[in-house]
Amino acid sequence: MPRANLDKKPSEVASMFDGIASRYDLTNDLLSLGQDRAWRRATVRAVGALPGEKVLDLAAGTGTSSEPFADDGVRVVPCDFSFGMLQVGKERRPDLPFVAGDATRLPFADGTFDAVTISFGLRNVVDTEGALREMLRVVRPGGRVVICEFSTPTWAPFRVVYQEYLVQALPRIAAAVTREGGSYEYLAESIAAWPDQVGLGRLLLRAGWEKVAYRNLSGGIVALHRGTRPA
Repeated sequence: MPRANLDKKPSEVASMFDGIASRYDLTNDLLSLGQDRAWRRATVRAVGALPGEKVLDLAAGTGTSSEPFADDGVRVVPCDFSFGMLQVGKERRPDLPFVAGDATRLPFADGTFDAVTISFGLRNVVDTEGALREMLRVVRPGGRVVICEFSTPTWAPFRVVYQEYLVQALPRIAAAVTREGGSYEYLAESIAAWPDQVGLGRLLLRAGWEKVAYRNLSGGIVALHRGTRPA
């Protein structure tokens, strides 16, 4: 299976995200034509966290994905390995308990959370299966995981158009907004190298999750994967 991190070192990936932190959310909005907001709402609904429950939001970046949980009374912990992202997020939402952490070595005790979620970040982790096992470790028995990640469009003609967009248009648009087009070339390549819906489901099962299922969003551009820690 191709490695989505494209053999970059964790420090190199973190530095890349540090460089685009200040305009990261704006760029995502432009590149997805505003669809990223709908994808994040779908993720929050899939997690289904109740007020008072504790949710770990991995690859939280500036906290955009964490805010809906906090606003609904959920005890959310945004976690990211990019200090630049965390700094921007803390300045914007000082009430959120941002934590610096590596998804393959999480700084939390076993069974700390009711649920763990990660949006558009799992493919940037060096050891995908290791991260999935760590997520399993930090949720309680019966707890759940929800992964929102780019995937493979289900309609073949559109898949070709989408792949061309990733390679040609995405880096150019990003460069115009962030002046960091090279970073988005890497991100486009990481999306193209990422497993499809069934492939990610198999990784979840191998990591020890059960009741694994997925749902396509936007024709498979994005997929929501869910799993449960065995009781």
